[in-house]
Amino acid sequence: MTPRQRRLMFLAGGLAALGIATALVLNAFEDNLVFYFTPSELQAGKAPANRSVRIGGLVEAGSVQRDPASTLVRFRVTDTAVSLPVAYEGILPDLFREGQGVVAEGRLGADGVFQARQVLAKHDENYKPAEVTEALHRANPTASAAAPR
Repeated sequence: MTPRQRRLMFLAGGLAALGIATALVLNAFEDNLVFYFTPSELQAGKAPANRSVRIGGLVEAGSVQRDPASTLVRFRVTDTAVSLPVAYEGILPDLFREGQGVVAEGRLGADGVFQARQVLAKHDENYKPAEVTEALHRANPTASAAAPR
């Protein structure tokens, strides 16, 4: 084998190793990627099936139901156009309450109930995640015009 052929083999091996490493990193990244959807988008079927997603909106007034025998909580998240039932097993954040912004991470069940693994509540009176504000505005431009950003 000539020196030129050895260099080409070494270069080809290095490129192959780099390609394999890149493929492994991208695959790991895709597995941890979580997309954000509104209840309207979820109902329209825009969310990927069997993938963990985040939904955001407002906790619908009068929808919070707590199971007295466990930490199961059921509530509805709305973007003012569509309301989606959510079930969560665990302790809710202290700032969680009806009429406030919320982001839940989990999966949509076959029964149409979003099974949340994690629930995040907004942290102060004027803050609303940009995605939630934008989604509320898209769903109902006139109602969200007066809402704080």
